[in-house]
Amino acid sequence: MGFNPHLTVATIVEHDGRFLMVEEMQGQRLVINQPAGHLEADESLIEAAVRETLEETGWTVQPTALTGIYLFKAANGETYQRVCFTAKTVEHHPELSLDEGIVRASWLTLDELERRRNELRSYLVLDCLHDYRHKPHYPLEVIR
Repeated sequence: MGFNPHLTVATIVEHDGRFLMVEEMQGQRLVINQPAGHLEADESLIEAAVRETLEETGWTVQPTALTGIYLFKAANGETYQRVCFTAKTVEHHPELSLDEGIVRASWLTLDELERRRNELRSYLVLDCLHDYRHKPHYPLEVIR
C-alpha cells in the first residue's frame, strides 16, 4: 500500500474586514472552512482555486498571491497538502447552485471565526488566516 497524499487548494477572500467562508457538512457535523477542494486532472493550482471558490460560494475570484503551503494529517490517517491562495472578488453569481454538501457561503470576521473555533473543519482554517494577516504573501509566479 503506497502513500497517496491529497492535493488541495483553499482561497482566502477578504472584503470589508470579513472573510468568505463556507459552511459544509463533514459527516453529520456542520463545519466552517475556506472555499477549498481537490485539484482535478489537467488543471493548474490557480484554476482549481478559482473553480472551487465559484462552485462552493457562487463568487468568481481572481487569485492575487500565494499565502502558504500546508501539510495536514487528518484523524482518519489521510494526508493533505493544502496550497492556500489570497484572492479578490470579481463577480457574484447568486443564481448558481452550490456544491453538494455546502450549506451556505457567509462572510465572517476573524473574531467571529476565533469564537467559533470548535466549528472549524480543521486548525488549518485559522492557520491560513493568521498567515494571511501576519506573514509575507508570495507572487503567483512562484508556481510553475
